[in-house]
This record gives sequence, C-alpha cells and structure tokens, in this order.
Amino acid sequence: MSKIPFYKMTGSGNDFILIDNRKGLVGGNISQFAAKVCRRNFSVGADGLILIESSDKVDFRWRFYNSDGSEAEMCGNGGRCAARFAYMHKIAGENLSFETKAGIIKAEVKGRRVKLAMLEPKDLKRNLEIPVDERVRVLSFINTGVPHAVKIIPNIENFDVVGIGRKIRYHREFQPAGTNVDFAQIVDEHNILMRTYERGVEDETLACGTGAVASALITSLGGQMKSPVAVKTRGGEILNIYFRIDHTGFKDVYLEGDTAIVCNGEIWEEGY
Repeated sequence: MSKIPFYKMTGSGNDFILIDNRKGLVGGNISQFAAKVCRRNFSVGADGLILIESSDKVDFRWRFYNSDGSEAEMCGNGGRCAARFAYMHKIAGENLSFETKAGIIKAEVKGRRVKLAMLEPKDLKRNLEIPVDERVRVLSFINTGVPHAVKIIPNIENFDVVGIGRKIRYHREFQPAGTNVDFAQIVDEHNILMRTYERGVEDETLACGTGAVASALITSLGGQMKSPVAVKTRGGEILNIYFRIDHTGFKDVYLEGDTAIVCNGEIWEEGY
C-alpha cells in the first residue's frame, strides 16, 4: 500500500497538510487528492494542501489547494508555513523566495516566526454598495494575492459571518471567481479584530493571512490606522501587517506571525 509522508502545520489557526513533492509523490488528479486528504473526520483534515515542488527560478515552487480541491493563487498563512517547512528541510535558507500562481514571494524565517514580503496589492475598489438581505452593505475590495471584500463593522462578536459572508462571496459583483470576505472591527490606530469567510473552504476560518493584510490596508484608508497593524484573528493569535502608502497606492507590504508544527507521519492510501 502506497504511503505519502506529510507534515501538519498551522499558521495562526489555519491548518495545512504539507508534502515534499519534488520527486512527484503526488500526481494525477491533485484537486481530488486535496479534497480527500483535507476532509476532516475522514482523513488528515485541514484548511488546505501545500505541495512543495522544484523551481528553476527561486528556492522552490508551491501549489496550494483549498479544502474543496480548488487551486488558489496565494495564501498568506500557508506561505509562512511553507517557508518554515522549506527551511527546516534544507530546501532553502532563512531568507528565501518561492513561486506561487500570484507571483514570487519572499520570506524570512526566524524560528517559529515567519515574515512574508507580500505582492503589491491591486484592484482596489472603495465603497462598493452590495445589496444583501434587502440591505445595502457598503464595503471595499482589494486583491492581496487573492481577492478580498472587506466590511468594517462596529461589533464583530455576534455578527453573522457565515450567512452574510457567503452571500457576498457569491455576489455577481465578484463573479466569476468570487471573493473571500473579511469583517473588521477597529480597536485603536494599531489594532483591529478580524473574522473571515474563506472562499474554497466555504466557511469561517480561524485566520486568513491575505485577509489580515486586506483588512489592515482597507481600514487604513480612512486615516484611522497606522502601520504596523496588529490583527487579532478568530483563533486568538496576532498577525502583524507592515505597509506604507504613497500617491500610487500601498507599498512594502509585509505579513508576520508565528507558525506551529503539529505532527508528521504518513497518509495511507485509504486516506486519499
């Protein structure tokens, strides 16, 4: 029976299955494989699957799959886990670069803590009026490697993140790709709370790295927030977002936070 070695890692509450695929251990229908191994209660279970592959340009290439089997361009918390995995397995040094579908990402690994240099955000749209449940929801949109709609709300605790988030995620304004949806509450000029409905997981997740970046940037547009912004995720951990703003937009955007290794082992064929 074929067994596939794997690591389980988390980044601020997002959990991932990581596999060194430089020798092609995982092939065929990878979307189907990802959906099966990420299915909780039936296999390892995770928010996403990360395959580490060879690159002729930088230290390595990754392929990232959501738990529903869809391939995503980028994932901030997954990227931090991938960087630490690569450093730990001597695939790269402390300062490294890797290929994603969104572009080349640079990272710095300092023990459990990893800092990513994010791609320059794009497609900013402010004050979009989105009708949901007979109410107009005013929100903004930005692509921080993947698309994010951000709604600033006064009290995040009892908000219907899944119900409202799902309707915004599938709204015609964001088709055909859809969008992730973040809800942010401003605490003070350097701190926000965030909850995310994540595309591809199709549920609320405990954290979202690109969503934390999107939330920090959007809340800064009104002049209320200043870099660095500490984003407290639903899982209770803090992600630090660094950036600057000039007349052309956001520059020098970084995502920093802790990672954790949960376990490693082998996935038996019955699990995929």
